Amino acid sequence: MDNEIIIESELEEDTAACETLLRRVIPAALEAEGVGVPCEVDVLLTNDEGIRRINLEQRDVDRATDVLSFPMFEYAPGRPPEDAADADPETGLIPLGDMVISLERARAQGEEYGHGTEREVAYLAVHSVLHLLGYDHMDDGPEKARMREREEAILGALGISRRQM
Repeated sequence: MDNEIIIESELEEDTAACETLLRRVIPAALEAEGVGVPCEVDVLLTNDEGIRRINLEQRDVDRATDVLSFPMFEYAPGRPPEDAADADPETGLIPLGDMVISLERARAQGEEYGHGTEREVAYLAVHSVLHLLGYDHMDDGPEKARMREREEAILGALGISRRQM
């Protein structure tokens, strides 16, 4: 599948390894969710201050977080786009939406959880893809459990586990 993953960085540091990881993880998550049409996902890599600013501007929440997801369409969990009805006529790609990842927060959480930055960035990317595809976790009910199950299944299929990183 010819998905287009567009990655921008506001950071001065070299993000090439992170970008390579995202270009592997995001298409794998789309495939695992049964997305059978070419999609575009836009990713912004930033720090805590950058994500705090975006969180305030877009959600009126004045605090940093690890990842933000801004879906272009409202899909139902487990019911991904199946045809090109939502595709951009110029590119033929379905613009699923945007994700913003704070690498600063990913590093801190990877250390805190004991599995490293790479696993944390992969987790945040999968988490965000699922949001772009309609999953949610606003309560501790079955939707959250279903989302966590899908996250772990996708990461496991990629060989990315909490213990290996």
